[in-house]
Amino acid sequence: MFWRLCLSYVILLALALFTLTAIVVYRACSEGMPSFAQDIVIAAGLLFGSLLVPILVLSRHFVGPLKDLTMGARRISEGDYGFKIHIGGVSENQSLARAFNEMSEELAQQFAQLEQDRQQLRTILGGMVEGVVAYGHDQRILFANERAGWFLEFNIQDVIGRKFWEVVRHRAIHDVLTRAADGEQPHREEIDWFGRGVKSLAIYVAQLPDGPSPGTIIVLHDTTKLRHLERLRQEFVANVSHELKTPLSVIKACVETLMDGAAEDVNSREEFLTQISEQGDRLHALILDLLSLAKIESGNPELEIETISLEDAIEDCLDRHRPRAEVKKQTLITDFQSMTKPESLSVMADEEAMSQILDNLVDNAVKYTPEGGEIGIRCWQENNLMIGFEVRDTGIGIPERDLPRVFERFYRVDKGRSREVGGTGLGLAIVKHLVNALHGTIRATSVIDHGTTFTIYLPRPRKD
Repeated sequence: MFWRLCLSYVILLALALFTLTAIVVYRACSEGMPSFAQDIVIAAGLLFGSLLVPILVLSRHFVGPLKDLTMGARRISEGDYGFKIHIGGVSENQSLARAFNEMSEELAQQFAQLEQDRQQLRTILGGMVEGVVAYGHDQRILFANERAGWFLEFNIQDVIGRKFWEVVRHRAIHDVLTRAADGEQPHREEIDWFGRGVKSLAIYVAQLPDGPSPGTIIVLHDTTKLRHLERLRQEFVANVSHELKTPLSVIKACVETLMDGAAEDVNSREEFLTQISEQGDRLHALILDLLSLAKIESGNPELEIETISLEDAIEDCLDRHRPRAEVKKQTLITDFQSMTKPESLSVMADEEAMSQILDNLVDNAVKYTPEGGEIGIRCWQENNLMIGFEVRDTGIGIPERDLPRVFERFYRVDKGRSREVGGTGLGLAIVKHLVNALHGTIRATSVIDHGTTFTIYLPRPRKD
């Protein structure tokens, strides 16, 4: 294009010079030299007039594509990625237009990919269980996901562009951010959050790399359940140690007394040996319950699910506990509300697990019901999917504040009375885990001095 433009102007210039020379020679031959200056002016005027139109045409021909390119570049800068221009004429202009259009299409594809990646990143961050907050060097929030809003109790739609300290007014978090800003390495710390509820939050703070927009990213992780499980583990270890220590201390004391001479006294010997036997049974029951609970909590209780007659399981359980109930002059009552056929009260369960559930509930009822009390078991068809049954007693009852915790390991409402009647503190925990393993539910209700009721729902056999 450059050489074509040069050649066009050279041709025009040559034509202009030829015309000027011809006019000057003609005037000089016909009128003489005195009118030479006037001829020059006239020739220059004619030359300018004759060149004006070609120059305008050539300028428009070569400048027009540049205007189209300028307009296309402006459209792209305004966000109209993929905009194309159409230039005709010489091949150089067409090549330039093709190159521009290819560039525009490539930009459109790259920006579309960037937008897609950005949306994917937002979706990923939005679906994380961790809260994520990013803010710039001026502490104005650039991004926050839904989880961060839930942790820090703000609406993410209202915080973008606002300063972090304006949105989150929690001294512990700002102290963590201050300590993190003083170091070059990522900083991790755990705090307690007091807001709509008490939470334990692990905070990870990292500085974004230096660049056009340096800033900070905060990652929040809820460790409340982890801390709760850690406390349960510590309590479990402490309770196991205490439960093992008590009978072992009694056994050791009895043995030492017998060795010091009490073994010679027949009456004293029998009393101490009886205590040793009772405490040995208590240790044996505790170890069996611990092994059973560990097996259930391992997630592999090895249950053999089959159709079991709930009526038969209840009658067998009551037969096992009837002698103890008769000693305390307690009345055992059953109420089977079968809607159609006897088999309608069958459940899908493991036979051993079903026996363990009933034994623990009835055993507790017998223990905590005074003499002359009443223990009842009622079962019914809840719906087409579940069978319900309950174990009810007229015992001492459980305070309302303790009901949510009765299924915890070693939790005792009355620690002294529980040990007096010989409980291990694991029975209801085992029942809860077994019911869950059988895909059922359990709940407890109680009234002080009027008794306690445990209600269980288990799945019915499926009809083929």
